[in-house]
Amino acid sequence: MKKFLIALSIFSFIYFLNGCDSSRKPATGFEDEIFVIADSIEFEELKVALQDAFEVEINTPLPEKLYTIKRISSNQIEKVKNKKNILIVAPLNSDSYTSQYIKTIVDSTIQKRLETDSDFIVSKYDLWAKNQLVTVLSAANMQELEFKILKNKDNLLYIYQKISDKRLKESLYAPRYERQAIEGLLLRDYGWLIYVQADYKLAKNDSKNNFVWLRRSPGSEMERWIFIHWIDNATPEYLNADSIKAIRNRITKEYYQVRDDTAYVVLVDSFFTTSEINFNEKYALYTQGLWDLNIKGMGGPFVNYTFYDEKSKRLYMLDGSIFAPKYYKRNLIQQIDVILQSFLTKDEISKERAEDLIDEIDESILY
Repeated sequence: MKKFLIALSIFSFIYFLNGCDSSRKPATGFEDEIFVIADSIEFEELKVALQDAFEVEINTPLPEKLYTIKRISSNQIEKVKNKKNILIVAPLNSDSYTSQYIKTIVDSTIQKRLETDSDFIVSKYDLWAKNQLVTVLSAANMQELEFKILKNKDNLLYIYQKISDKRLKESLYAPRYERQAIEGLLLRDYGWLIYVQADYKLAKNDSKNNFVWLRRSPGSEMERWIFIHWIDNATPEYLNADSIKAIRNRITKEYYQVRDDTAYVVLVDSFFTTSEINFNEKYALYTQGLWDLNIKGMGGPFVNYTFYDEKSKRLYMLDGSIFAPKYYKRNLIQQIDVILQSFLTKDEISKERAEDLIDEIDESILY
């Protein structure tokens, strides 16, 4: 799932007839569905642009879509007001029902911005349900609206991914599903913290080589692997795609081996992309791709964050891999990505929280 370091020109205000209410029920539905409120003829004209923006394919290694768009008529909007992801789209010069609906929910000032500003998109959080995102896409006419969608497709994908990550984070990060003993150990011994779900095991803790491996469901048909590796006394010069590739291949060759050591994991050069992002206010490189065995035979997707921490002079590599050959993997990738995003250094944790976690250490039950 591609990340973007973009200064978004998306305004998060809108004058809808229905105001927000903090007591609203949580939004429902699948994370990878976006309901598009549009008239049928207009939707057909905009369909290719909308698919280009949202139905982005990732290789897992089979192609899977980040989102699937589903058109709903504007006179059926009551049926989807509880859904997580909603997009309302129509040109302002149209007499369609959706165009008229947009004019009733945004005031004349906002309409003017939608009409004249090719970067202006209206978004509203928690409009009809908690943790919901509703976006209005409009322009003076159909041609300009299509252009606006294509021009802002990266931004549009970004905001729907971020709200989806937020929802998933709230569902994953629960104390009753947390292995605080492992978290406390890692914080005490290494000066960093990552959320550890209850069904993850500390498979490898190599202090000599600065490597920690967390595994979920080893030996099953739905494995998840997370590793954290760091280089002390490093420099930001490591932050480039070639270095990431070399470091990751070195680590997986050493630690990600089959049981008889006859094969090991490597990344697939033809499915390897790196982009710049902001990771907890630090410049970072986000890498996504596919892993394989050096002798072939099995593989899957991975995501990777690599960044330099100025205070500790460390280069950190956070990496998550999936092996689930019989399953749809888009949501599994997102789950492991959100866990990686929980990573914090000791300087980013309050003293009270650090003390509480370290108090939870019970080394007899860690592994």
